[in-house]
Amino acid sequence: MNLQKWIDKGTQVIIDYAPKLLAAIAIWIIGAFVIKQITKALKKLMLLKNYDESLQKFLLNLLNWVLKIVLIVVVLGTLGVETTSFAAILAAAGLAIGLALQGSLGNFAGGVLIMLFKPFKIGDLIEAQGEVGVVKEIQIFTTKLTGLSNREIIIPNGSLSNGNIINFSTEGTRRVDLVFGVGYDSDIKQTKSVLMQVLKDNPKVLNTPEPTVNVMELADSSVNFAVRPWCKAEDYWAVYFETTEKTKEALDAAGIEIPYPHAVEIQK
Repeated sequence: MNLQKWIDKGTQVIIDYAPKLLAAIAIWIIGAFVIKQITKALKKLMLLKNYDESLQKFLLNLLNWVLKIVLIVVVLGTLGVETTSFAAILAAAGLAIGLALQGSLGNFAGGVLIMLFKPFKIGDLIEAQGEVGVVKEIQIFTTKLTGLSNREIIIPNGSLSNGNIINFSTEGTRRVDLVFGVGYDSDIKQTKSVLMQVLKDNPKVLNTPEPTVNVMELADSSVNFAVRPWCKAEDYWAVYFETTEKTKEALDAAGIEIPYPHAVEIQK
């Protein structure tokens, strides 16, 4: 008799829960299929948008886990399990982890923004956070630069994405800003001609935009000229140093004095 009761109870449980179980299995199968299709579509979209590979993997894994957690909660709810407390535990755990990793999450968010909006790419020469260098690697949390003296510079993406970024490579050309001073006895037209000839003789100086030489300032002991040649971004320092050297040689050859402090002998 007792055995029959257990059989009857078991049969009743199966009858009561079979629809829920079948519904939960169906939801899991359909949900897993939908998640797979969503991740595939997102991956194709990222490939079309040329997103960074590391960002693609991270976002796809993150989305996959989030959707699976949602699916598990839905399946448990279908089976009649109370999911309110379960969701509260997940929310509390997420908040605790977020507070503990606040700085890292900020850097992660900054890395995502950099990879999405691409203010610079690998190989670009940029200035950011008081540092100048060529972008070597863009990671999820940090960006690595190679400094002008071959130093490795690591900048957190949080501060990088929230600060000013100067990208010298975007336009492909740069203007070199130089100032040279000559004595007040020097002829302005002759000086401008000499300075302009130095620029024209340099093959790295571009004809378009046209280089300029103008009187910039009447200083205390010199007439200062603003010399502004344009060049390719990669030729910036070559043009800077070559123009400085050739200008000194050209001014000396033309007999144009570059003022400098003279020692005064005091008669006793």
